[in-house]
Amino acid sequence: MTTDGVKEVPADTVSANEDTKKNPDVSTSSASSFSLTDSEHRVAKVTDCAFDTTEDPRFYKPIPEYESAHRWDPYFEWTEEEEKQLIRKIDIRVCTFACVTFFALQLDRGNIVQANSDSMLGDLGMTTNDYNTGQTIFYLTFLFSELPSQLLSKKVGPDRWIPIQMVAWSFVAAFQAFLKNRAGYFACRALLGLLEGGFIADTILFLSFFYKSKELPQRLSYFWVSYEATSIVGAFLAFGFLHIHGSNGYTGGWRYLFAFEGLITGIIGIIAAFWMPASPTQTKGGFRGKDGWFNEREEKILVNRVLRDDPSKGSMHNRQAVTPKMLWHALCDYDMWPIYLLGLTWMIPNTPATNYITLELKSLGFGTFETNLLTIPAYVIFIINLLFWTWISERFNQRLLLGVVSEFWCLVLLIALEVLPDGASGWARWIINALLIGAPYVHAIIVAMTSRNAGSVRTRTVASAVYNMMVQASSIIASQIYQEKDKPYYRVGNKVLIALSVFSMALFIGAKFYYIWRNKYNAARWNAMSSEEREEYLAANKDLGNKRLCRLGAVIA
Repeated sequence: MTTDGVKEVPADTVSANEDTKKNPDVSTSSASSFSLTDSEHRVAKVTDCAFDTTEDPRFYKPIPEYESAHRWDPYFEWTEEEEKQLIRKIDIRVCTFACVTFFALQLDRGNIVQANSDSMLGDLGMTTNDYNTGQTIFYLTFLFSELPSQLLSKKVGPDRWIPIQMVAWSFVAAFQAFLKNRAGYFACRALLGLLEGGFIADTILFLSFFYKSKELPQRLSYFWVSYEATSIVGAFLAFGFLHIHGSNGYTGGWRYLFAFEGLITGIIGIIAAFWMPASPTQTKGGFRGKDGWFNEREEKILVNRVLRDDPSKGSMHNRQAVTPKMLWHALCDYDMWPIYLLGLTWMIPNTPATNYITLELKSLGFGTFETNLLTIPAYVIFIINLLFWTWISERFNQRLLLGVVSEFWCLVLLIALEVLPDGASGWARWIINALLIGAPYVHAIIVAMTSRNAGSVRTRTVASAVYNMMVQASSIIASQIYQEKDKPYYRVGNKVLIALSVFSMALFIGAKFYYIWRNKYNAARWNAMSSEEREEYLAANKDLGNKRLCRLGAVIA
């Protein structure tokens, strides 16, 4: 982008040159697969460009099948004010609605916590261990459906797949109102996990169509704000629904909680089918109006700013499937493995506190409605920490070190829980647990880091799913740490969590040093090349993703 008042100079159309495709190892004038006009050799003036602005932009031209290829223009310029206005526009129309859909997800997968504050376990003849087993089943099916769901989303488009998912799981969520026994509880948790799996990665893929890599962490923080806002709203909804009592044996207020919250999700899913656009250049129709959201100039700004930030986003069509070969290459990307390992461990230390807050408060003598209202301060602390530390991340360009802060926060509070005497006040335990639940949540930062480090659409599609699979696996581990025989103070479980906090801190530090080394290694190899060698490298290596040496900042930490 440029300063205000710069006149746009459109580029001519690029045509394919079949002769040079056969021999990419030629001089600068003929190395490309494309025959370009003089205007296309002009480099677009844009800040934070992902590629070296002395390079020929023809090496970064999107494929012809890319849905927004007709808006690509390496010479196109726009003002900062225009871009800010467009960002506000997509924040309202794209990001806000994505948060609403996430609200629906958390409403249906998280209301089990409020149901536990009522008589659900007793009504179904279940124990805490049965509850743990149900949660494990949920996370297992969620985990195993994660990658298939993401691959299906890439094939049909997240704008189509997300509404289908939402309507499907809303039926299961609502029909939990008719549970009669433990077997039915297990079956519903399995179906919910199966249908909800992949939703988060699908939505992140959808958001990546509209936002630059540096903008994504803040938007994802809003995403997870809606996650905790759901917990707050859910507590108030539970306060109302749990006061309702029916007849014919279905007296538990938790049944109405499941029924009405499932209905809410179904309505949001139907709206999503008519609201979510396929891409910035495909917004006409549905609730978006016959003229769509953007005019031609706005579409060009949206497309070119995203492609200049990350040219790899133009390497696939938004409804193009990831092939088995692409899947294998993405899974073998070793630069993503440290992130996956972090996903398996870093959330465990405070997950049991979140899952058991209502059960623990009830065991300490608080009533059903007090228990639900007492969860709200923890979620408020969570939201404040989420927004603050995400802002810190981008302000100081730090990510993994903030994970160390999060783990240290948990470590201190877990030690406090462990040394607190058995006869201590219930209010003291509530304060510690509230602070533990509200620990700095770096999930949005790591998810954005995963997307940013992917370097290609195929790897972004797969990596987002695999990272979330690791997170679900961590939830499975966490659901088994607090056991029935260890209640109500969970001394053994807390010792395990303390050890995991220390281990995760070491992983964050190790990953930080690994990515620093990788960046130095790549930069040294790139800087050692002559300009001719760089041009030959660019012409011959168009599909290396984050392994392209010239992709500055390919691995961030």
